[in-house]
Amino acid sequence: MNIVYTDNNATTKVAPEVLKEMMPYFSELYGNPSSMHSFGGNVGRKLQEARERVAEIINAEPEEIIFTSCGTESDNAAIMAAIELKPDKKHIITSAVEHPAIKNLCSYLEKKEYSITYVPVDREGRLDTELLYSTIESKADDTAIISLMWANNETGVVFPVAEVANKASEKGILFHTDAVQTVGKIPIDVKSAGIDMLSLSGHKIHAPKGVGVLYVKKEIKFPPFLKGGHQEKGRRGGTENIASIIGLGKASELAKAHLNEMDTRIRGLRDYLETELLARIPSSSVNGDRKNRLPNTLSIGFDAVEGESILLLMDQAGICASSGSACTSGSLDPSHVLIAMKVPFESAHGTIRFSLSIYNTKEEMTHIIETMPPIIKRLRDISPFWKQ
Repeated sequence: MNIVYTDNNATTKVAPEVLKEMMPYFSELYGNPSSMHSFGGNVGRKLQEARERVAEIINAEPEEIIFTSCGTESDNAAIMAAIELKPDKKHIITSAVEHPAIKNLCSYLEKKEYSITYVPVDREGRLDTELLYSTIESKADDTAIISLMWANNETGVVFPVAEVANKASEKGILFHTDAVQTVGKIPIDVKSAGIDMLSLSGHKIHAPKGVGVLYVKKEIKFPPFLKGGHQEKGRRGGTENIASIIGLGKASELAKAHLNEMDTRIRGLRDYLETELLARIPSSSVNGDRKNRLPNTLSIGFDAVEGESILLLMDQAGICASSGSACTSGSLDPSHVLIAMKVPFESAHGTIRFSLSIYNTKEEMTHIIETMPPIIKRLRDISPFWKQ
């Protein structure tokens, strides 16, 4: 069975060009980049090249790039750096729909006498900027950092991070953005946006798992999250994951080259899928702001059916996607994102997220379009909640 993979917001396949560039660093070119000999020094130069490639996709300086193990480490490092830099400030601002890498860290910090403002979103997943800005005004003297995702991993809704970063800067508050879902999908310019810190993850842009980046503006005196050796200019101890970092450098180069394709062809495929599913399946609806979201993401709810059951039947048809509920983690409750958006339970419970990549085709979208209506009908026929 041919697999139709539309779960790219969860992870992407390693691009062939990326794997090819990585391979020598598992065997022939195995030197430590910190070594004094030329064998290691050659690896060090390749490490620097990767740093430059990553910097270019977000318009940063190479020295502002810190390599980490993943997006979660980058997020944690940013928050922990801010509260170490500003030990007298006990307030953090974030949103109600953040990734668990931020959400769960903030929950932990609440137990450590920090207060957290979770800015709500509306029915379309848009940030309540009025409440956010009033909180910035009233809590500026006690706020260590504002951390907002650039785009939501479930709905693709894009937040006004440049506008918020500017407000934060006016009040002397550090601003961090989790851009894990955003890099490679829409253009990013940390300089013009005024970003202090930004997280990204390799396996979201066709690099391998186990490598990420934290961008830190050079003016910030960043305290290391992992304390150890001198690697990453003393900002992140531990020998670098060289092969994966080199892969991330190549993936960043490719992602930048494919930005236009993402905005045109992939957006077109997403819109084709969305239009046809809405037309062919009654009582279905899109979750999130349809005008201001990532070009590859579609969160769509099917009333009166369970997301888990939909995914199982999709899997039998060779289609990979994600559910909008947390059922795969042992809970039948909708995700915290859909709850925060106040999506009606009957729709949230039957939400599926499709997330595309440059490797997807129109033929694959047509296969999904033809497969989904019979799946939803079959489940609704046995659903006690379905009223025709």
